[in-house]
Amino acid sequence: MTEIVPVTGPELVTYADELAALLVETVEGGSSVGFLAPLDRGAAADWWRGRAALVEAGAHQIWIARDDERVAGTIGLVRTALPNARHRAEVAELMVRPSARGQGVGRALLAAVERSAAAEGLSLLVLDTETGSLAEELCRSAGWTACGSIPAYAGDPSGALKATTFYYRVIGPPAGLASQWKGTSHDRGEHA
Repeated sequence: MTEIVPVTGPELVTYADELAALLVETVEGGSSVGFLAPLDRGAAADWWRGRAALVEAGAHQIWIARDDERVAGTIGLVRTALPNARHRAEVAELMVRPSARGQGVGRALLAAVERSAAAEGLSLLVLDTETGSLAEELCRSAGWTACGSIPAYAGDPSGALKATTFYYRVIGPPAGLASQWKGTSHDRGEHA
C-alpha cells in the first residue's frame, strides 16, 4: 500500500538520494520536469537538498509517496509571498516512478496536495505540464481545468522545445469570502 506523507526540511535531506534517483529516472524516461538529460545523480541530490531551506521557511511543501519502503513518487506545493496571491499556490515536482505508474500514485499525490491546501485556507491551485504528456492525462482525469497552452514553452530532457498546458483547480472559496462567494459548482470543485 502506498502512503503519502509530507516531509520536513531535515527529512528532505534524508530522502535526497532516493528523490534524486526518482528525478534521474523521470528525466531519463523523457518527462519534462525542468532538467536536461543526462542528469547527474549527485547534482539531482544537491537540488533536492537545496529545497530543504524552502520547506523549513514554509515557502515550499513536499510530499512523498512511499511504497514498500521506497519513494514511489513526489509532489510539491510552492507558496507565494505576494500579498495579493496568498490564496493560491503552484503544484510542482509531480513525479511517479515508472514502475509505480498506473497504480493511482499520481492521483493520490494530487489529492493529498489538494486536501492540505484546502485545510490551509488556499482556494486556488495552478500547475503546468508538457502538452500531451502522461501528466496532462492525469490532470484532466483528476478534474483540473486547462486554461491554455504556450508553444515552445520549455525544453524536454533532450532540449527540444515543447508546448506547455496550464491548469487550475478551485479547491474552495477565497478566505474571508466564504459567505459571499457564489462561484459555480465547477468553480467550487464539484465535478461530475
